[in-house]
Amino acid sequence: MLDTKSMEFLTAQEIKNRAASIYTMTSASHLSANYTHIPTSQVIEDMEKLGWSVTDAKQVRSKKGDGYQKHLVVFRNNDVVINGEDGDVVFPQILLTNSHDGKSAFLFQAGLFRMICENGLVVSTQDFENVKMRHMGYTFEELQVKIRAMVEQLPLTVESLNKMKGTILDKKGITDFATKALESRFTPEQVKEFNVNVTKLVEPTRPEDKGSDLWSVFNVIQEKIINGDFEYMIGAKIRKARKIKNFKMDLDVNKKLFEIAHEFIAA
Repeated sequence: MLDTKSMEFLTAQEIKNRAASIYTMTSASHLSANYTHIPTSQVIEDMEKLGWSVTDAKQVRSKKGDGYQKHLVVFRNNDVVINGEDGDVVFPQILLTNSHDGKSAFLFQAGLFRMICENGLVVSTQDFENVKMRHMGYTFEELQVKIRAMVEQLPLTVESLNKMKGTILDKKGITDFATKALESRFTPEQVKEFNVNVTKLVEPTRPEDKGSDLWSVFNVIQEKIINGDFEYMIGAKIRKARKIKNFKMDLDVNKKLFEIAHEFIAA
C-alpha cells in the first residue's frame, strides 16, 4: 500500500533497503550503447533540490533479482499542504515510476497523503495529467519545469476534494458507490458473483471518518479495498480479501477508485 508511518523522510540507505534497483548505476546488458542510463537515484537528488523528499519506495519482485526492475518512489514536500476546515490534513505527493531495463520512461503521477489514516492515493488523470520524461536528454532544468507545472495544477486537486466533501450521499448512494468501487479491484462479473457485505465495507474504522459526504465514504472504502479489510462469499465459502502488496496494482486500483468517485460528485 502507498503509505508511510511517520512524517520522517527516508534516508538513502532506507530507500536502498526497500528498492535497491533505484541505485542501479549501469544499464542492462541487453541494451544498446544508444540507451541513456539515468539512475533513479539521480532524480531523487534533483527532486530534493526542489524541496521534494522520499517518504516511500518499492520495487516489483524479480525472479532474476537483476536490479533493473520497475520501481516506485513517493515524494512529499512538507511546505505543500492542504489544510481542510474540518481538520483533515492532506499532503499532495508526487509518485515516480521507472525501470532500468529500457522499458520505461520516468513517469510522474500526482498523489495525496491523508494524515488521519496514513493512506496514500493516486489522483485520477482526468484531473491531473501524468508527466513523462525520457532518459535520453534528461536534465535538471527539464525536471524543474515539469515539477513546477504539476505544482501549478494543485488547485485542481483542492477543487476536487472540496467537491467530494460537498457531495452528500444518502444510504442508497453510499451502497451504490461501495458496490461500484469494488469494480476497481474485481471485474463487474466477479462483483456480481461475490457476495460482499456492503454494510461492513462502508462502516468507518475511526471516528474521524464518520460522515455521509463522498470524501469520507471514499476514504473508508479505499482503505478497506486496498488493505483487504473485507470478506466475500463464493458459493457457501467465506473468504478474506488479500491486502494488495503489488504497487502496480495499488496504483491502478487507486486511480480507478478516484475516477469512480468523480461519477458520484454532485453536479
